[in-house]
Amino acid sequence: MSELNRKFRVAAYAVVIDDGRLLLSRWIGADRPRWILPGGGLEHGEDPYDAVIREVFEETGYHVEVDRLLGMQNVHGPVAIKGVDTDYHRLRILYEARVVGGELTHEVGGSTDQAAWFPLDEVPALDRVESVDVGLELLRTRPLDGRAARFT
Repeated sequence: MSELNRKFRVAAYAVVIDDGRLLLSRWIGADRPRWILPGGGLEHGEDPYDAVIREVFEETGYHVEVDRLLGMQNVHGPVAIKGVDTDYHRLRILYEARVVGGELTHEVGGSTDQAAWFPLDEVPALDRVESVDVGLELLRTRPLDGRAARFT
């Protein structure tokens, strides 16, 4: 693959659980909408901690406070982006956070179109991206190295 077909993206996501429910955003993917942890790409020079707070608000309408860093997910491999085969490297930084204000609001004109709370036992049946499972695994296992063993 040529140098021109490489892409690197760093993003920050939040695992927000309240009363046995997980907060998710519906990402408008290239092939179909899927549920994802609220969050998204960092702006140039932005701290990931600040990015996750900004992104959760943009996608859900909630103000959150970050409780702790859960870990990271490193994903690398070929992906077709707008019909072009791309060597795509994604670094996802995952935080545990909690709602401290705001109200549920859907993003307009962004990469997501809905936000919703789901009981944890319903999450496995959702059409979701893998990072949802990674975030829940990191929250459950709390690995010292910040890596979800079954996803590495």
